[in-house]
Amino acid sequence: MTISPKTLILPVVIALLIGGFWVSPEFQEIAAGVAIFLFGMLMLEDGFRLFSGGFLERILERATRSIPRSLAFGVVTTTIMQSSSLVSVITISFLSAGLISLIAGVGIIFGANLGTTTGAWLVAGFGMKVNISAYAMPLLAVGIIFVFQTSKYLRGTGYVLAGLGFLFLGIHHMKEGFETFKDTIDLTQFALGGLAGLIIYTLIGTFATVVMQSSHATMVLTISALAAGQITYENALALAIGANVGTTITAIIGSLTANYQGKRLALAHLVFNIATAAVALVLISPLRDAVDMISHWVGIDADDFTLKLAVFHTIFNALGITLMLPLMRRLIALIERTIREPVRDLSQPKFLNEAVDEFPATIEVAMQKEVLHLYENAVELITHGLNLHRKDLFEAKDIEAMVKASRSEIDFDIDERYEQRVKTLYSAIVEFATRATGRELPPDVVARVYQLRDVSERIVRAVKATKHLRRNATRYTQTQHGAITDLYNGLRTQIARILVEINRLELADPESRSRLWLDDELVVIEAEYRKTNAIIETMIREEKVTASVATSFLNDSNYAYKVMRELLEAARDYYAARDSALSEVEQILAMEEDDEETVT
Repeated sequence: MTISPKTLILPVVIALLIGGFWVSPEFQEIAAGVAIFLFGMLMLEDGFRLFSGGFLERILERATRSIPRSLAFGVVTTTIMQSSSLVSVITISFLSAGLISLIAGVGIIFGANLGTTTGAWLVAGFGMKVNISAYAMPLLAVGIIFVFQTSKYLRGTGYVLAGLGFLFLGIHHMKEGFETFKDTIDLTQFALGGLAGLIIYTLIGTFATVVMQSSHATMVLTISALAAGQITYENALALAIGANVGTTITAIIGSLTANYQGKRLALAHLVFNIATAAVALVLISPLRDAVDMISHWVGIDADDFTLKLAVFHTIFNALGITLMLPLMRRLIALIERTIREPVRDLSQPKFLNEAVDEFPATIEVAMQKEVLHLYENAVELITHGLNLHRKDLFEAKDIEAMVKASRSEIDFDIDERYEQRVKTLYSAIVEFATRATGRELPPDVVARVYQLRDVSERIVRAVKATKHLRRNATRYTQTQHGAITDLYNGLRTQIARILVEINRLELADPESRSRLWLDDELVVIEAEYRKTNAIIETMIREEKVTASVATSFLNDSNYAYKVMRELLEAARDYYAARDSALSEVEQILAMEEDDEETVT
């Protein structure tokens, strides 16, 4: 029996903590400060999640139509949230749902790396120079009051305020711990110089960030130790480089439940951060000189190493973006070759995965795209069940003539295909809808998820009705049987015409799309249904068909009109849900490339 390294991490970390507590009481305060800081990060993330009922998603939708905008979005949101982890999770979630492109996602990740440097500035410029705990207490007191309110937005505000309070409190305890620590143990005696010191402390920074899953926490710890004189300036620079590499763990973990696009984004994040770290290590001396020069220009004291560390953190992240931005498209091409799009399995969901469960907009978009996937599978079964080829149908100028000419039976097992491509996918949609609506979502999103689940049920019923219709539709249209053949061809033509019109509706511009014909068509087919029944009754009286054949046709007519009704009502409900929520998104994603800003 083999034990994975992941299984060993938790007991090793706990053992190290217990050992540290036993050896040094000061270590307890530092460890508690880290824990409080990380708890504050979690509260901050939870708070912003409660605001993700549309506001955050709409910003993302508008902000990613060009590379500069994606970069700016990554910088701004990470600066506001003080969590590149949350920004990474949101980005992977939207990418997995197909709402943004891979290049936009990479742009956001690049920007998030630069945005995360603002945390170092806040701590170095503010947290080390004032009694930050004095600000923590009011934030905690007010925040906790909001946390217990019923409104999700008030609770979100409470989580954000309390999270900031815990962040400040954690910084205070880390600072105090290191201040006391320096009087008992001098870590500077363990400091290493030269290339060996750079590599070892880079690895320590990476490991610390992987364990804490927060580069912010590693930077706060580094700045606190540096301010207390427990590590050298050069060691702190290496720790900052390592923290940037370690922060990729969040995106990697987030991509484990994502589709191949989410995994591509995590790989891009890893490649970018490793490349940036490598450049920073190679150019450490010129970068240090640049930090000294910039610090002198902006009035930072020569011995104020905490602020100079923040300058360094910003410079090497900006340098990484500057170097990688011109290579972004090549990087994406390399990643796409490395992680290839899997061979499309029509029986499996394409957009429903745990990575899109986190945010309302991605839940809704993923449902819409998956229902469309189900419909595409269903159209194949319906057309083949009527012995029609979808491509020929959608390209036909005369649908009636095309249907009459399609007399050969398409050899396939409709029951087996139904089980593989419709029933399995429908089950996944129902399961996802149940899981999604079990979360705390805005009422309008819950309503649309249920509506889309009902749309998928209508699609399934249409396929089932086609299964019943197939046998006689094939029997009476392969060869000429007189009037009854014309009647069956009439049913096939009506279903085919509806499929063509729904296809045109899908291809139409969202701004000009009109669903009014769906309601009109429902009225028309009800009239046609009554007319068909009257025709068959007349044919029985005139002895043009036998009673047995007429009865079979009436049953099949019921199935055929059921197919039509279910398809029309499914389309009506689908586009009602889709257009009300996504018209803005589709307009953004459909913009002409020459209208977008590009980086050359």
